[in-house]
Amino acid sequence: MALKTGRFYECAKVEIDRDRCNVCGLCTKVCKGAPLYLEDKMVKVDHNRVFGCIACGQCMAVCPNKAIKVSGRDMTPDDVIELPDSESTADYQSIKALMISRRSVRDYKEKNIENETIQKILDAASTAPNGLGSSDVEVMVLDNKEKVEEFTFELVNVLRKNKWLFSPVMLKIYRPFIGKENYDSLKSFAATAFDTIINKYDEGTNWLMHSAPLAMFFNASKYADPADPYVAATYAMIGAQALGLGSCMLGTPNILLNIFGKAIKQKYEIPLKNKNGIMVVFGYPDIKYSYALKRRFANIKFH
Repeated sequence: MALKTGRFYECAKVEIDRDRCNVCGLCTKVCKGAPLYLEDKMVKVDHNRVFGCIACGQCMAVCPNKAIKVSGRDMTPDDVIELPDSESTADYQSIKALMISRRSVRDYKEKNIENETIQKILDAASTAPNGLGSSDVEVMVLDNKEKVEEFTFELVNVLRKNKWLFSPVMLKIYRPFIGKENYDSLKSFAATAFDTIINKYDEGTNWLMHSAPLAMFFNASKYADPADPYVAATYAMIGAQALGLGSCMLGTPNILLNIFGKAIKQKYEIPLKNKNGIMVVFGYPDIKYSYALKRRFANIKFH
């Protein structure tokens, strides 16, 4: 049975070149959609097994003889590329150094980001794993400061019209229905943050999108794993850091879009049903940090 997503409703097509196939069985071991299996000393395909071919491409990536071709669900045989050699891959210390050096940057230079650099960030983000084989993540890109400011203006306007919903009186009305944690979050963060965003905007400071020269909104359909946009956004941030850019992940724009932003979503061609999303802003840092900071989890338990 085909695994249904926001984009695809049928299994991908799998072709096996019998002249190339040496029946090593590697493809059947990595195939978790499970259409590939060994029988009578042959690799066979049956899309009625489990999910059928979800076009994850694992079989093409593992086959040493390029004996398998997958087509469909946004996958083609041309998507098989050479692995980087060991000398060009980062070791643990390099990766850790990159991650430690990353800070949430909210102050940017008055400099737009080159198209080539934007494409590199998107290329890095596109390598992120996802829960469906073929990604349901969409990216809305605002590729200069003027576009970011226009988007901010529209979000601040809908927030201004609806901020009464987060007044102390309204929060007390919500409290019996939303639970203690949600009430505390709304009272201690959302109400204060929304007032501050509006007040700062009126003073000429963009606290919502930080006047960044680049913004990317990662969002996904309800069919996707809820984590998919956040994983892709994280890959984008790491890629940007490697390119000398600062970045910051913002959750508030998605909240505003889902509650008040139907018209804005339509304008920017963000599917209305896509509720899971995260905004990331990028730019050349205007402030240089002298030190890194150690982070820790709330708790780690070994069982």
